[in-house]
Amino acid sequence: MGGGIRGARASGSSGGGRLPPVPARVITFLTDYGLDDDFAGVCHGVIATICPEARVIDITHGVPRHDVRAGALILRSAIRYTPVGVHLAIVDPDVGARRRAVALRTGDDRLFVGPDNGLLSLAATDAGGVIEVVDIAGSPWRLEPVSATFHGRDIFAPVAARLAAGEPLGSAGDPSDPDGLVTLELPLPRHEDGSLIAHAIYVDRFGNVRLNVGHDQLIGGEAALGVGLGDVVELEAGAHGRHRAHYARTFADMATGELLLYEDADGTLAVAVSRGSAAARLGLAAGDELWIRPA
Repeated sequence: MGGGIRGARASGSSGGGRLPPVPARVITFLTDYGLDDDFAGVCHGVIATICPEARVIDITHGVPRHDVRAGALILRSAIRYTPVGVHLAIVDPDVGARRRAVALRTGDDRLFVGPDNGLLSLAATDAGGVIEVVDIAGSPWRLEPVSATFHGRDIFAPVAARLAAGEPLGSAGDPSDPDGLVTLELPLPRHEDGSLIAHAIYVDRFGNVRLNVGHDQLIGGEAALGVGLGDVVELEAGAHGRHRAHYARTFADMATGELLLYEDADGTLAVAVSRGSAAARLGLAAGDELWIRPA
């Protein structure tokens, strides 16, 4: 998000007044705002002013700055373990530009609120697909005047709060075509010369690198490498050369500093260094290719 912002409006401003108490939905909240500034806290304040009965679950405010794909992956993973409710997500490098602001309903009755830049697309697909969309840029629930740089406060948080309070989605803005939503396309793994070519899709704060392949692509199936737990594999990451790693169950199975390939909590393959950083060891960043072959 951009530079300086103005203070939040008083609760009596347009879109900001408290609604009568009703059974409120849970709101999950994900951003790249971080915790050094007041952005996330101010959004909490807006929600609490409009719908104090809502329970807000902070998924994270530590999405890497402007990294829409990382935010989308985290959101998809997290909502599998949250109640059906309102899912507010803001990673918005194009705030104030032409991207749309949307609220949508999915097949399992979740409501998502955020920028239409692909951030919501992976989670929405997993939640049964999008069945209703409204454009909320001109929502009657937004706070006025709307800042050009803080739509989280002025558009997304008020809309999420109103939906949590039981207001109908159709009242949030203008109907829109679900087919017009921006979607993210993740890279697909491929096989070449006896190797499985995976892609790094996310690097967590420990330096563990999530890949876009599942363990079945190592162990079973016609295209699998035939690698089992305990086997040694060779990993090749561009100019950083070749490395030997064990296909292991967990970090504790390896000595400190050893490289391992493992199935992470989401059921996808990942690379780690026991008590270290695989991203640093292999020189990997999101989007990079990693060649995997039996050693």
